[in-house]
Amino acid sequence: MMNVMCRLGLVLFTIIAGLTAQSSVAGAQANSSERFEISAVKAVRPFLVDTTAAIQQGNVARAKEAFDAYDSAWNGIEVYINVRSRALYQVLELELQAKISKGLDAPQPDMSALLSDAQVMLAKYDEAIEVVANAPPLNPIYDELARLRIVRAYLREVNPALKAGNIAKARKSFESFNDQWFDIEDFVRAQSLDAYVAIERGMLAVEDALLMTEKPAVDQVMSLVTAVMTPYNAIVAEVQRQARAARP
Repeated sequence: MMNVMCRLGLVLFTIIAGLTAQSSVAGAQANSSERFEISAVKAVRPFLVDTTAAIQQGNVARAKEAFDAYDSAWNGIEVYINVRSRALYQVLELELQAKISKGLDAPQPDMSALLSDAQVMLAKYDEAIEVVANAPPLNPIYDELARLRIVRAYLREVNPALKAGNIAKARKSFESFNDQWFDIEDFVRAQSLDAYVAIERGMLAVEDALLMTEKPAVDQVMSLVTAVMTPYNAIVAEVQRQARAARP
């Protein structure tokens, strides 16, 4: 009798384990099937959470760092919000972001007012996520535009970091751009071979002048970064034109 009970218990355990595993796989598949627009917009939210937490702690330096990271990430995905809800875009970009940036740069920041603004901004961002999640997919060209802008965000950080004398930040940002470039270079090549070649050559020049040099010549590196940014921006502008011409 005990042997029978043991066998039954083993069978039951196996069935339950199998169902649990199936449930886990199904959950993972569901998450992995989330469309790019939704996952990209959600990925920016943690920077606002970090900003709000830093303000709540009275840590202005940390809040600035987190909000700068938000601004950089936002630049990549703001096209989605602008298309989905112009009203939300204006509140996030033109009102709350501008207000918080100004408040953090004040000689004596009003932390209470900043916390209130940051909490409102986080709530508005959650509204934007909900709008995106509940909306039908946009024309696929918008995803290509967002990918281009997300990757470009790292390159946009390099010259401000150099200008501020933060060589470590400049190097880290360029390395991130370099890594992410592999994800979109084929698309850029298909758009314009000339732009692709100019970007590739420029990246090699920046790599030599910034990453391979102990003490980079800041003005030279900034000029080289601009030489990469110019053809890259031209591609972004062209794809943005294509997106606007396409039906959403």
